[in-house]
Amino acid sequence: MRVLFLESHPMWIFGLPNGFMDAGHSVMISGSLTKNNISKMIDEFKPELIISMGWTPEHTEEKQAWIHDAVKQRKIPLVYWATEDPLHTKEFSIPLVKTMKPDFVFTVTPSMCKVYEDEGFKSAHLDFAYYKSIHHRVQPLEKYRCDIAVVANGYPQFLLNNPDSFRLSSLQTLISPLLKNNIRVDFWGKDWDSMGELLGKEIPRDWMHGYLDYREAHKVYSSARIVLGIQNCTDQLTQRTYEILGSEGFLITSDTPAVKSKFKHNHDLAVSSSPEETAELIKYYLKNENEREQIRTQAKQTLKNDTYQHRAEKIIEVLNNHGILGNNLPSIDPFLEVLIDLGILGNNNKSIEEGEIIHYPELLKQKYELYDVKKGDTLFHISQKYGVDFKQIMQLNHLDSSVIEVGVMLKIKEK
Repeated sequence: MRVLFLESHPMWIFGLPNGFMDAGHSVMISGSLTKNNISKMIDEFKPELIISMGWTPEHTEEKQAWIHDAVKQRKIPLVYWATEDPLHTKEFSIPLVKTMKPDFVFTVTPSMCKVYEDEGFKSAHLDFAYYKSIHHRVQPLEKYRCDIAVVANGYPQFLLNNPDSFRLSSLQTLISPLLKNNIRVDFWGKDWDSMGELLGKEIPRDWMHGYLDYREAHKVYSSARIVLGIQNCTDQLTQRTYEILGSEGFLITSDTPAVKSKFKHNHDLAVSSSPEETAELIKYYLKNENEREQIRTQAKQTLKNDTYQHRAEKIIEVLNNHGILGNNLPSIDPFLEVLIDLGILGNNNKSIEEGEIIHYPELLKQKYELYDVKKGDTLFHISQKYGVDFKQIMQLNHLDSSVIEVGVMLKIKEK
């Protein structure tokens, strides 16, 4: 089957798409979306399933409308995976599905299925997972070595606006007692310099390391002696729970029904239900390396059925059960002709192997000189830089005006 993912963010393109590839399907990843390239990808790749997920630059209100118009016109099944539930269901996920009108909504929060169904959308629970090629253990690296690590964003504004959220409780249970006792915690992520009021104490500047690329996180999990994992609510597991344990990090997280329904305390990880318990667990496990190492290994075994291939297979099973996927799939991939025309494959190729990922921007690079729009760029300055009339660039990219969006990949000229 051919599956088109409308996404560009590293957090998402290295997870579920790879799961579909591992399950033997041909996958295309869109990169930055424009009003015209969505239709072009669909017409060239001819997907049998289109998936959108998360909350990224590809989910602006304008792009939601583009996706709806392009996909519904061609009557291809569209799935949305709501990974921001339940924190942003009302403000983001529900308005999005009302605009995009997907044929099915998967949500990471079981209790949200009824919410979508009440809005008229078929829905099922789909949990996070981990991808073995990204989330695996490596030898500890000096730049990431530390006793206690946190890899997450702070989200201070959300927490100030939602003081009753479980995420704040989780932060105050896991992190506040360590700060108050001046126990060093190394933070990777955004906005921790604005969290002092919420945590009860300011975080020293040399404890904060800023943004960390998604593909680097497993190196922190492998190098830290202990990783603290924040939970957002009591009835679901965060994405990083799977990724930390998949990378064989030693995890201390909040004691919730969702955590304890899947993992065993002091066997796969450690759970804390109070600031005092967190302090005791930290003290104990920093001194007991052998137990930490044993637990790190056991957790990976517990996750043997929680890879993104398993999630891809579940998506197909659920969609088949609901009659959303067609049964008569073409035996020869028509996208082969496009690759031959671009000179990427020779004429002697009979078919595209299953289990392959195609990045649409990489295809464009074969035929066009491209430019990634950066903050402050104007179409006029880009045209001057490359010596190409800006009207030609507009025509090549089907632009209605000279306004360009940061992050979009512009075709400059044919090679």
